[in-house]
Amino acid sequence: MTLKEKIDALVELEWGGFHNVKNEGGQASCQRDDETFYIMRSSQFSVWSEEMIDSYTDDLQRAFAAGRNLPAEKYAWMEAITAPKKFENLKELLLQPTELSLQFIEEITKIQTAWMEEYAAQYPYVAAGNRYIRQKDAPPYATSFETYTWGELHTYSERTLALYAKRVLEYKQAGVNMVTEIMQATVKQYGYEDLDECEAVTKKRYE
Repeated sequence: MTLKEKIDALVELEWGGFHNVKNEGGQASCQRDDETFYIMRSSQFSVWSEEMIDSYTDDLQRAFAAGRNLPAEKYAWMEAITAPKKFENLKELLLQPTELSLQFIEEITKIQTAWMEEYAAQYPYVAAGNRYIRQKDAPPYATSFETYTWGELHTYSERTLALYAKRVLEYKQAGVNMVTEIMQATVKQYGYEDLDECEAVTKKRYE
């Protein structure tokens, strides 16, 4: 399989779990929007190494085989931050990360959140459509980029997290903002040449 084929297969695996996440108010509209889901997740994976793609694919397959739904668990982990009382009823159902995994999670979240701030400063009009960046700046029960990242990372295996940390370090040492690269891939899938064009077009809408 080519890398693109592996990414497509991974997104399809994730979609199966995401589409079946049980919500208190019933299925959300985004759970019926496979096109947007594909754009968002394939853009996310576009900066990953092939080894990361293979490792996370294996995480998902193992979890599904064991009756676990990692996309559902991701949202459960987020509630540890946004709804801690509710999380108390969920945490016993979740697989607890290893000590090493927790170290990877904290470090990756820290770097990714700082990158998101850099991206938002460079492209404020495009970024205005994104989540709040830091949880401390978000309204009650809203999920920030920081919390979303932290929650998702809790569903990765230690092996996948180690590969992720390695990839983040590679980008950091090269002076490349991984979040900006993800957003470049995203806007291109929406028909823009790059973030600069998307920023200019979005800015005009506010004028």
